[in-house]
Amino acid sequence: MKQAVTIYGASSPKIDPVYLDAAREVGALLAAAGVPLVCGGGRTGIMAAAIDGAVGVGGTAIGVLPRFMVERSWQHPGLTRMEVTPDMHSRKELMATLSSAVIAMPGGVGTLEELLEIITWRQLGLYQGNVVILNTAGYFDPLLAMLGRSISQHFMNPDHATLWMVADTPRQAVSLALDTPAVHRPFTQKIV
Repeated sequence: MKQAVTIYGASSPKIDPVYLDAAREVGALLAAAGVPLVCGGGRTGIMAAAIDGAVGVGGTAIGVLPRFMVERSWQHPGLTRMEVTPDMHSRKELMATLSSAVIAMPGGVGTLEELLEIITWRQLGLYQGNVVILNTAGYFDPLLAMLGRSISQHFMNPDHATLWMVADTPRQAVSLALDTPAVHRPFTQKIV
């Protein structure tokens, strides 16, 4: 089995169908490439659409859920495999451990937190996989502008812009995740 790709995305069922369609396509494209999908394993929103896209064409979908979510039956019933963790922190760690790349899709504060944390882990050399932001319908434009501002105001080094890649389509996101060689980033920044 090839190393998996982790998907971050909304659990909200009330979002525009354009985001759900993109998630289904990402899941299907990963399955077609023979690459398992790892996600938060939820039964609604982008997570569910990505799972449906992968499993619907014979792919593998691995859901990683903290115990309290399983106790509330929040997991998608079609998961190929479910991993249960004691808490949210270990959930994120396991999702990263299982994957060779991350694709962040639109979402709320949970998705934004996951995306910014994995970018930080890349900066610190704790995660070596590619991080791709799928900017469906320009959703991430404000965040990308803020990251650019962080660089221009010297809160981040200019080379930190290489910690992530931006895709406009599901096909481009999957290609960047799978076909772009990941650059090993040891933490070398000197703190004075």
